[in-house]
Amino acid sequence: MVEIRSVHKKFGSLEVLRGVDLAVRPGEVAVVIGPSGSGKSTLLRTINHLEKADRGWISVDGSPVGYRREGNKLYELREREVLRRRTRIGFVFQNFHLFPHLTVLENIVEAPVSALRRPRKEAVAAAEELLDRVGLLDKAAAYPGQLSGGQQQRVAIARALALEPRLLLFDEPTSALDPELVGEVLDVIKDLARSGTTMIVVTHEIGFAREVADTVVFMDEGRIVEQGPPAAVLDHPVQERTRAFLSKVL
Repeated sequence: MVEIRSVHKKFGSLEVLRGVDLAVRPGEVAVVIGPSGSGKSTLLRTINHLEKADRGWISVDGSPVGYRREGNKLYELREREVLRRRTRIGFVFQNFHLFPHLTVLENIVEAPVSALRRPRKEAVAAAEELLDRVGLLDKAAAYPGQLSGGQQQRVAIARALALEPRLLLFDEPTSALDPELVGEVLDVIKDLARSGTTMIVVTHEIGFAREVADTVVFMDEGRIVEQGPPAAVLDHPVQERTRAFLSKVL
């Protein structure tokens, strides 16, 4: 589903990604952990072409998101086509990014109607099903400002699912929440994992990684230091840097 080969990314003189290689199979949950500034969020943003990789190769579901391939050459796509391809990839940000002037239901309906040209009646019915799935059908007519942070993040997850993406990316989805609200969001993500949704989740929640991940990826200084099953990486890490990090967070 996701293939990342030797991806590099710089911001000015700061090298944020230094040759990242990662493969995620369909239905797999990859959880990315590591210290702040290790390149985790930038890696997510390069996957759906919110950031352009300087070097390397990323494909989702068999094709690059921001380019078309002709023979051995890549040609950058126009923004409209990039946006169309990006609809295959759901992205849930740490700060929700809901439209404050739209109701909860309208936030979810907007993209299927405008980006996928779905009939509004069909999009509304699908949005109501998604709200029921995340436990917020009774908030359909509310505005984001009337919801708790945990509720807003669950709406953001429903909005991402409304486009029926092949892949879901989560960028620290609980980091902006009060501690007592973290569980309700993680429960929704766990339900998605059980349903076989392909996901890459950047998080500081080590217990969540242990419970949900098929693969745990530890990043530091723009590189993947170690990756493997949760029992291996979290309980028996091979690399000293991984052991040092886990000793401070477990």
